[in-house]
Amino acid sequence: MPLTSTVETFSRPPLHEGTVAYVALRNRHMEARPEKARPEIARHHFAMPPEKTARFPRAARLLRHADFERVYKQGRRHFSASMTVFYWPRPETTTQTEASPRTLAPAPTGLRVGFTVGRALGGAVQRNRMKRRLREAVRMTLPAEAIAADVVINPKKSLLTIDFAAVRNEVTRAFAVIEQKLSRTLSEKAPEATNRIAGSPKPLRLRSGQAPPESRS
Repeated sequence: MPLTSTVETFSRPPLHEGTVAYVALRNRHMEARPEKARPEIARHHFAMPPEKTARFPRAARLLRHADFERVYKQGRRHFSASMTVFYWPRPETTTQTEASPRTLAPAPTGLRVGFTVGRALGGAVQRNRMKRRLREAVRMTLPAEAIAADVVINPKKSLLTIDFAAVRNEVTRAFAVIEQKLSRTLSEKAPEATNRIAGSPKPLRLRSGQAPPESRS
């Protein structure tokens, strides 16, 4: 037998000894880091508990084109550094349901918010990022109980570069201004409606030759 073959044969460890050493090393590694062997342990010990996050449900979103047009034509404006907010006080009346137009359902309460991001603001990637930032800011700041109104937010190009905290503050400020102005408008209209109801009745218009009705004692 050649000398080289003898040296290689004696220098090589037996196969079973290498397997035993590998298993022992693997067991020590798993004991040190049990999350690698059992992922459920890692989820149980190291995962953060889920936080209660705010919601932006479908009922609070402005979706129909007609609603957007109504806000633009009949609503008011609020300006800030990185967005323009349009809002319109929504009357508290019943509406027709989409499933059955003949069925009347109560009108939605609170704010309904929509976004308009035009192509002039950038490509699809930039516009989608603007929508995501606005949607997240609205989700975090949407008041649970607010006046019934439809809101449309038009962002500016600066929305992509400012901090998200500034975006959230602008949305919060816009909601507060809308609540304040619309509440003041409704409070001013309430006495006028009361005066019209409690006012004296209109005089009767008599035709030619018609005698006035007799007053009852």
